[in-house]
Amino acid sequence: MKTERQAYLLLAIVIVLWGANWPIMKVGVEHIPPLWFASSRLLLGALCVFALNAVRGRLSLPDRRDLGVLVSVGFLQLGLGLALIHIALSVVDAGRSAILAYTTPLWVIPLAVFTLGEKIHLAKTIGLILGLAGVAVLFNPGEMDFSDTAGLLGNGYLIIAAMAGAIVMVHVRHHQMFTPPLQMLPWQMLMGGVILMFSALFIDGIPEITFTPSLVAIIAYNGPIASAFCFWAYLSVMRSLPATSTALGSLGVPVAGMVFSALSLGETLSIGKITGLALISSGLVVLIIGDFKRNSRSKIENDENNAFPRLP
Repeated sequence: MKTERQAYLLLAIVIVLWGANWPIMKVGVEHIPPLWFASSRLLLGALCVFALNAVRGRLSLPDRRDLGVLVSVGFLQLGLGLALIHIALSVVDAGRSAILAYTTPLWVIPLAVFTLGEKIHLAKTIGLILGLAGVAVLFNPGEMDFSDTAGLLGNGYLIIAAMAGAIVMVHVRHHQMFTPPLQMLPWQMLMGGVILMFSALFIDGIPEITFTPSLVAIIAYNGPIASAFCFWAYLSVMRSLPATSTALGSLGVPVAGMVFSALSLGETLSIGKITGLALISSGLVVLIIGDFKRNSRSKIENDENNAFPRLP
């Protein structure tokens, strides 16, 4: 168990590493077809986590009672979700992509209401209104060129990826896990990576890739660091800090992503983009605080055994 100071430092490192990865991914998909890029990061990440579990003596098959979560996370969260994110990055700004991809908690609310019959309390109502207002700002004509079909599709892919994450979030939160998350993670990444690899073979064929030192560094960053290390670190933080701290801290990722994208790629920090991020973040803050006021730390929202990969 880490000290609180160490845990907050580790959380800050994760925010920086995941935030910095948005412009890195943007550059990566310019040199490797998106599906191949997403597949390579997942397979490399899986290899690293398999190795970590082997060293710790905790390498094992998932409990058969968790196969549903294995499939939902592996297919929806990692396979479909990362495929859509990487495809979108080929036509959408990295900073904007980071903001839209982190709207997942907003879509959990209507999904939980219609599928599980959950009630919408005041905090959820306010949070949802703020979040959707932020999305509306990002999709206003001053921020988007509606004649750009590829750009519209890319933005749509990011919303669908966030919605896929919402489905997984609802599933995982209402499932009693029997496999520790770090032991489940490599199998989920392996499933997502294999699905993406065969999809890439079918859609793109075998690509011609020129491996430069910078491209190798991009792949290495995405596999061992952004995928394997960051999720291990996030799990470690979850064990050491209150759930509200980790949940609110993760909102720093799209902020860091937007800032890093502006600094490294020269993307414009428009008023609309900043306003949209502020509204979405405010909505998510209201949702998180409202949820944790209604639930004790012992309940499922703070249970590390119900964690799932938060990628990129």
